Amino acid sequence: MDPALFRGLTQRRLPRRELLRSAGLGAGLLGFSALLGACGIAGSASREGSDVNWDSFWAQQRKTGVLNFANWPLYIDTEHGRSQSLALFTKATGIKVNYEAVIQNNEPFYATIEPQLAAGESTGYDLAVFTNGWNLTQLIDSNFLVELDHSKLPNFQRYASDLVRNPNYDPGNKHSVTWQTGFTGIAYNTKYIDREITSFDDLADPAFSGHVGMMNDNVELGCAALLHMGVNPEVSTPKDWQESTKWLKKQRRLVSGYYDQSYIQHLENGDTWITQAWSGDVFQANQSGYPHLKFVVPKEGQIVWHDNMVILRGAQNPVSALEWMNFYYTPKIAGIVENWVNYVCPVPEAQRYIMDVLKDPTVANSPLVFPSASIDAVSHGYYVYKDYDEYQQWNDTYNPIIES
Repeated sequence: MDPALFRGLTQRRLPRRELLRSAGLGAGLLGFSALLGACGIAGSASREGSDVNWDSFWAQQRKTGVLNFANWPLYIDTEHGRSQSLALFTKATGIKVNYEAVIQNNEPFYATIEPQLAAGESTGYDLAVFTNGWNLTQLIDSNFLVELDHSKLPNFQRYASDLVRNPNYDPGNKHSVTWQTGFTGIAYNTKYIDREITSFDDLADPAFSGHVGMMNDNVELGCAALLHMGVNPEVSTPKDWQESTKWLKKQRRLVSGYYDQSYIQHLENGDTWITQAWSGDVFQANQSGYPHLKFVVPKEGQIVWHDNMVILRGAQNPVSALEWMNFYYTPKIAGIVENWVNYVCPVPEAQRYIMDVLKDPTVANSPLVFPSASIDAVSHGYYVYKDYDEYQQWNDTYNPIIES
């Protein structure tokens, strides 16, 4: 199971993990596959090569009045089945948004749309949200994405935080702009641990034996081990990967389990006292009756990940997609979305809008939603695989730890 489905995706108005458990994880993808099977519309950009003159491409595009937007469940402001941010977009631009919460997992969604992209056909969607990782790298390397015209994204240039500019997986934001961001660090239950937690070393403290949680996502697990040994995952090597497993193997006897998103429930009920954690989960737990859970940025650093808006090749309404990206990157619209979603906001000035207009100091004042600028210095991204063989090498290095 793709961990991006779970991490931090709790939402206090309707917890995402409960919704997906009751609805069935595969139902959305099954329906989406059937929908895409009926799509065979010729795309506005072909698949061949990477030699597209994107200035000419954008000069030829015209506003259509429609936007087809694929996103994850519970990932936009929604009250009574209606999104205020999308309604304001339609009012401001005249563009009707067909919004579908059809992405429940990066990998199956990629596999579903890849045949259309490879054939130069429309997937039926203009805009989609992908997590940085192997599937987004595949989209970029396969020339399956439209290069963005940043002259039409002035709000990104003006308001985007430094945390989401020029990411290692997409230098210069050539193909993507961040939708939401999150951190991976450590969380602990102060009912059971009465000292300060500061380091990955604390995840290997014998005093917590049998009450330590680690993630079953091999990317997050490997990144924690690399940071523990003082290596930035972004510039790590296969030799570093192998070396980092020594700590994981030594720590293994203390670990109660390698968890998916259920780790937060184990932390809440006291099964685990300390665990790898996603910032969004801890924020939501704090608001849902568990104020004694604390999220910590380890002194060795933390991982930052991004869910990104991209325009798919073959998009029928690329101008509409760009207009939404630009519209979203304003304090008001980002603030409306953020006050509902509660991730790390890519627009720092949305904090003032949430405080002054939406009157929600809990969200506005949370460092898990609006981190200080200093957090950039201790935040590191995932490693970007050069090819499939390297991706498989990472899997072969860390999967045995989890499977043991």
